[in-house]
Amino acid sequence: MRTFYPSDDSCTKESLLTSLNPQSWLQVERGKLSSSSPHPLCRGSFIKVPEPQLLPHYKPLDYVQILAQIHEELESCALHERSTLYLLQYQVFRGLGETKLGHRSLISAWQEATTVNEKVVFGSWLRYEKQGEEVIADLLSSCGKYSEEYVPLDIASYVLDIAATSPKAASVKLKLQVSKHVVFKIGEERVSCDRKRFTSLSPPFHAMLCGNFAESRLDEIDMPENHVSSSAMSCNTMRVVRDFSVSGVLTGVSKDLLLEVVMFANKFCCERLKDACDRELASLVSSMECAIEIIDFALEETSPILAATCLQVFLYEMPDSLMDERVVEVLTRVNRSQVSTMAGKASFSLYSCLSEVSMRLDPCSYRTLAFLEKVVEFAEYDQQRELGFHRLGCTRLLRKEYREAEEAFGTAFKLDLVYSATGLARIGYIKGHRLWGYEKLTSVISSVSPPLGWVYQERSLYCEGDKKLEDLDKATELDPTLTYPYMYRAVTLMSEQNAEAALEEINRILRFKLALECLEIRFCLYLGMDDYGAALRDIQAVLTLCPDYRMFDGKVAARQLRTLVYEHAENWTTADCWVQLYEKWSNVDDIGSLSVIYQMLEADAFKGVLYFRQSLLLLRLNCPEAAMRSLHLAREHASSDHERLVYEGWILYDTGHCEEGLKKAKQSIKIKRSFEAYFLQAYALAESSLDPSSSSTVVSLLEDALKCPSDRLRKGQALNNLGSVYVDCEKLDLAADCYINALKVRHTRAHQGLARVHFLRNDKAAAYEEMTRLIEKAQNNASAYEKRSEYCDRELAKSDLEMVTRLDPLRVYPYRYRAAVLMDSRKEREAIMELSRAIAFKADLHLLHLRAAFHEHTGDVSSALRDCRAALSVDPNHQEMLELHSRVNSHEP
Repeated sequence: MRTFYPSDDSCTKESLLTSLNPQSWLQVERGKLSSSSPHPLCRGSFIKVPEPQLLPHYKPLDYVQILAQIHEELESCALHERSTLYLLQYQVFRGLGETKLGHRSLISAWQEATTVNEKVVFGSWLRYEKQGEEVIADLLSSCGKYSEEYVPLDIASYVLDIAATSPKAASVKLKLQVSKHVVFKIGEERVSCDRKRFTSLSPPFHAMLCGNFAESRLDEIDMPENHVSSSAMSCNTMRVVRDFSVSGVLTGVSKDLLLEVVMFANKFCCERLKDACDRELASLVSSMECAIEIIDFALEETSPILAATCLQVFLYEMPDSLMDERVVEVLTRVNRSQVSTMAGKASFSLYSCLSEVSMRLDPCSYRTLAFLEKVVEFAEYDQQRELGFHRLGCTRLLRKEYREAEEAFGTAFKLDLVYSATGLARIGYIKGHRLWGYEKLTSVISSVSPPLGWVYQERSLYCEGDKKLEDLDKATELDPTLTYPYMYRAVTLMSEQNAEAALEEINRILRFKLALECLEIRFCLYLGMDDYGAALRDIQAVLTLCPDYRMFDGKVAARQLRTLVYEHAENWTTADCWVQLYEKWSNVDDIGSLSVIYQMLEADAFKGVLYFRQSLLLLRLNCPEAAMRSLHLAREHASSDHERLVYEGWILYDTGHCEEGLKKAKQSIKIKRSFEAYFLQAYALAESSLDPSSSSTVVSLLEDALKCPSDRLRKGQALNNLGSVYVDCEKLDLAADCYINALKVRHTRAHQGLARVHFLRNDKAAAYEEMTRLIEKAQNNASAYEKRSEYCDRELAKSDLEMVTRLDPLRVYPYRYRAAVLMDSRKEREAIMELSRAIAFKADLHLLHLRAAFHEHTGDVSSALRDCRAALSVDPNHQEMLELHSRVNSHEP
């Protein structure tokens, strides 16, 4: 596979300038274009389209069916099976790219865990997923809220004490001639013990001291003669055992002595004694070094509490612990029995977690390979085996171990993971069997119903010319979110000297999916057209999203390219930048706005404000992780305490801590009244409060915000929000005034609010015209077309919604509208197909809900129940979905 991996290749300024010469050769991977073209653009090496990545995820043919099956099993399974099912649900959502839903499934697995081992594994996994959120924890603590989720457990407290659960020992009748005490001789020393209490330690001691053995008639027993190894025996050991036989507790015993006592307890099957030592030793594990030192002993002596405690330390310290060879060595060489000691029934979950983290660190390392082999070893169900073998195949392929990779993919494919055919086809291509790969995927296409976009995309890799383009067009039709087809078509069009068509093609996906590889392709296209300003815009957007991004197959740092392109672009002063930002913000050009802010950050002293603006744009572009990173940078660069508190408030609000976010805003206002503090309060209150009376408070806060100094960009946003509140309160005149004033400062989105006012005044024509103005002004206007469709007749609405789907196929409303129209026309089959078209690439609750209702209407109870269950996997608490599920379930035979 050729993908954008980092490279250590050095690149001088001169060589970069040569490689960036727009008189260069456009190349599409797996097929060079003709060099006979007369255009000067076609010399040298310039653009490469990377193969679509072979994903190490669980990608079933019908994710709806799998989610429904999981939900059905969750309804009836035993409690101890629930966490395993939620783990499978997590893997399905990972394959769909639904990060938030996958995280929720992991939380459910942790909550439903019935053993301490599962609690440890899932808690550590969640803690790893939340790494980097220490700042949020600190901010919460500053508000008096302390989170104790995913903290290390006192494992011993979760495991029943053997002493408390063991039946009381039967009363022992001693023979008259036998002393109540027995002396154990160890070398030259003697330890006197109460015979009756000592017999209660274990069946072997009971048999020795009260049975038919010769020792039962002796007052003194020589322990070495009873085959006790010297390593497990000393007078001190025996004294500890004697004291425990009397008191039942271990007090003040050193670690080394406890180790000896454990070996003694194992030798003589003293379960209560061993359990007490196990707990005491576990309490002494305080660091990773300590855990590394003692883990082997815990495994050899089968001490489950100690072993689990050591494991918890390793997991709690991920990912750092997985870069310690000693930890990896322990976790990879253990046998089934030792893993059971360490992880109990959570063995598969343990290695699923370890392999997930290791793949993110280095997908082709020996460590990843070893963990994945453990995943396969501990898999219990076919779906677990499918994923294990597929991931193993991916890692083997990256390591260029082609025979082993082929075996792994082949096993996964035979187990029914059809997606593994992609791995088999790629290995076939590597071996020179290109036609075999094409035929393999053709057989998949012929056997899969309904057809899937990724299969056609994959088959396109094994053909050329019109056949390739036909497959890529089909892939886009079935799944418009796949990036490779757009990139390939764009580069192909550029090679044919059709620059405008090439840009339009790559813009098709960038309108709704801000993919770095697509921005890179567009950057290259603009360079080829000598449009350095547009190229600079795109590379600055790339660096905003990923500051360490590397381009041209990972060979060149994007920062370095930005420096070179910047020299050829128009220089802007700070004033120019503000003018450009205002212009692009007003035109709803979010990528352009990101680029301007990036440029301003290099020179402007007010970095906090700029990073905050950057975070708002990134949220609008559906890049939440990058947005949060920008918010943290805003906090770091705040110019005052009151400004810092506002950014802290937004961080808390955006991570679901609304009440604490409001506290920060109020603290900021106590220091200094500011626009952003009032705006945060108003926004958070409007979004979170269900109390209608809160509207007056929101209005008051927004009015206070507008009285404070701010620029027109933010004033326009506040006026727009205030207008929305007035509309909700049915104060249409006041709302209209707000929207008109927002438009005066060129807050373009206010057209939508004003259109709503016109509509509520029963003037649909004016509403339609208002939305038309927004469409004309805004670069990102899919939402505007969607909203305008509400203000016109059915035919115009249909036309607008078709445009919405072309601009942004991820928007759900158009599919639902078209399906409802078809259903009204009694075209039930076509209505269901319309919904299925979108469900194929988007796991959306509303689409599944509507399709379930349509299936119910047509009498297809099993399909309706399937969709209900899948929808409840997406949102288990959706009330309407729960009601529909209950109704449909009652119809099932």
